[in-house]
Amino acid sequence: MSEAFAAVQPLLDEYADIERQLADPAVHADAGRARTLGRRFAELGRVVAAHRAWSSANEDLAAAREMADADPEFAAEIPALEEVEHHAVESLRRILIPRDPDDARDVILEIKSGEGGEESALFAGDLLKMYLKYAETKGWKTEVLEANPTDMGGYKDISVAVKSRGNVEPQDGVWAQLKYEGGVHRVQRVPATESQGRIHTSAAGVLVYPEVEEVSEVEIDMNDVRVDVFRSSGPGGQSVNTTDSAVRLTHLPTGIVVSCQNEKSQLQNKESALRILRARLLAAQKEAADAEAHDIRKSQIRTVDRSERIRTYNFPENRIADHRTGYKAYNLDHVLAGYLDPVIQSAIEADESARLSDAGD
Repeated sequence: MSEAFAAVQPLLDEYADIERQLADPAVHADAGRARTLGRRFAELGRVVAAHRAWSSANEDLAAAREMADADPEFAAEIPALEEVEHHAVESLRRILIPRDPDDARDVILEIKSGEGGEESALFAGDLLKMYLKYAETKGWKTEVLEANPTDMGGYKDISVAVKSRGNVEPQDGVWAQLKYEGGVHRVQRVPATESQGRIHTSAAGVLVYPEVEEVSEVEIDMNDVRVDVFRSSGPGGQSVNTTDSAVRLTHLPTGIVVSCQNEKSQLQNKESALRILRARLLAAQKEAADAEAHDIRKSQIRTVDRSERIRTYNFPENRIADHRTGYKAYNLDHVLAGYLDPVIQSAIEADESARLSDAGD
């Protein structure tokens, strides 16, 4: 435990320093700085609480061992106290594993239909409803930034901003929960378009990006962006606007293209497109940095290969299966109703196990 204590002491010192800073009214004059400090303070609070729990358990165990020779009752308590101290050590060790620095961020979630035509678009709509209901259970706010619906009520693609309400601890952040959703989601069911009752397999893709909080975080030179405006259209391509309010942004250095037509105002559509573009650029920068540092995770949970098939939704069997974690349950109807916690928790636990394994290497 001496190694863990050596690792935790700088964090305890940092916590005390931030506590002093947050007590200074001048700090709160800068909302951005206060928010950053508040988030870090909340993150370190978990370390402090775990360290205090370990310190208390360690002291109780040491006292029992010291008194064991003089009093058999203390000797009898030692096995239980050793168990408590062991769990406290493991809890502190888990918390000391470096967290994803983006965990407390809000996200932009994109759902895209894939092969399977209208059935894939309908499934994309089902995934959208699932995430919106899940966000509601978490008390998160959602905002549709861009939507490309189909005639039957599905979506060719849709982008949604998902935001927490107020400051949250990193482990409760939107990104901390939804970052595991990126990948290919496969569905097996009898489509509404199927007249003979045959089961079809199709898929939809989900992309999740941490949202950029401050514009200065990702600098975009508008000279590097081609802006095209066009007339927005609805399902089936019919025009829904008589003015050129839709906006397409092409980031020339990276080739990233974002289109938005959800709002009636060209300015609003441009702002939504810039939000999505910033999030994609931030994600691209982080992936490039990870690759350059050879820090790509071994864990399949956090792979950056967004073509990976991560989950299957089998309607005839009412089965949900996550192919990365081995999670399987026969309550698909509940999952689609927004009860995603057990599925996501399986990904979190698998990721933590991989981090612990790497930390021990």
